[in-house]
Amino acid sequence: MSGRRRYQGLAARFFLAQLLVVAASVLAAVVAASLAGPPLFHEHLAQAGAGHDAAQVLHVEQAYRATNFWTLGVALATALICCLVLTWYVARRIQTPIHALTQAAQAMAGGRYDTRVPAMGAGTEVEDLAGSFNTMAERLERIEDTRRRMLSDLAHELRTPVSVLTVYHEALQDGVSHWDEPTGELMGEQLARLTRLVEDINDVSRAEEGRIELNRTVEPVAGLLHAAAEAHREAYTAKGVTLALDADPGLAVDVDRQRMGQVLGNLLTNALRHTPAGGRVSLQARQGPSGVRLRVTDTGEGISPEHLPHIFERFYRGDTARDRDHGGSGVGLAISRALVQAHGGSLTATSTGPGTGATFTIDLPSDHSARSSSAKPCPPPLEGYPPGVYTGSGGALRRRPKT
Repeated sequence: MSGRRRYQGLAARFFLAQLLVVAASVLAAVVAASLAGPPLFHEHLAQAGAGHDAAQVLHVEQAYRATNFWTLGVALATALICCLVLTWYVARRIQTPIHALTQAAQAMAGGRYDTRVPAMGAGTEVEDLAGSFNTMAERLERIEDTRRRMLSDLAHELRTPVSVLTVYHEALQDGVSHWDEPTGELMGEQLARLTRLVEDINDVSRAEEGRIELNRTVEPVAGLLHAAAEAHREAYTAKGVTLALDADPGLAVDVDRQRMGQVLGNLLTNALRHTPAGGRVSLQARQGPSGVRLRVTDTGEGISPEHLPHIFERFYRGDTARDRDHGGSGVGLAISRALVQAHGGSLTATSTGPGTGATFTIDLPSDHSARSSSAKPCPPPLEGYPPGVYTGSGGALRRRPKT
């Protein structure tokens, strides 16, 4: 089997190809010398006056054939030697990187996703192939890391509520504990936590696979921001974080109000989670280059450069991006990006580093028809906010005194 593979290898096939070229060239030379050579040779002998002596002509013809034989023989031997040397050199330069790629692919098939192919100077095409292989290996390694992290995080998220429910179930069965209101509330909270985790995983899967149906209507942007801020008012007030709201009047988008509220809610929750007391979170809406641009900016922990490209991945947790100590299921940002993309927009994150805060930007296509008088009116301004908790523009939203 190995002998057959060696025969079918790159060097053998390359040598056979060159051998065929050499053989065809020599054969063409022999045919040309045999068919066209003698008539031309006799014609030149006649012109030289040496064509009347038969013995002389025969001797000259023999000399011609011998010369052709040795000339073609030396040419053939030289061509074969050059063919062998060139085949060995080129095949070695090509076989070495291909062999390295083969070994790397086999290593990856065995689960070693950290395998990389070094630069070997085998030409542009081979270097491009090696670069593409390394890029693929890096992505597979990252996907495998995410998968392992996801399984670990799932186990962690499930372990606590399941353990609590198991302990209380055994205590109730053994008569150690009795069903009362605190027990019911605790078990209800753990069941709600499990339900929320399952729903989050289902939502992000459906959104990324394009299986979420959007009930789109034209909505004023100020109304969307107002609703999101109102829903999080108590949480921000309780933590002592300022929430500033600023929206240009007249902006409108064609969105699913519930889903876009879910996106804004996830971003506001994420910002509050990573902003300490006394910090500030700004919710802003402006006319963007190709539509409406929404921004959620906080003055919190910020995001390290090595974590920034991965914060929208499922269950990704970094030192300052999403960690268990701050809570959350780890899929909120992934759901948000998938929902924004389902609306034909984009969600990006920027941060200059730890301690500098972060900005999440939503770009949505605008709906120009919503600027007409048929657009839904903006809801009334927020009530009950302490001073400085939000601002407004155009009279739609305005600062409210503390009540």
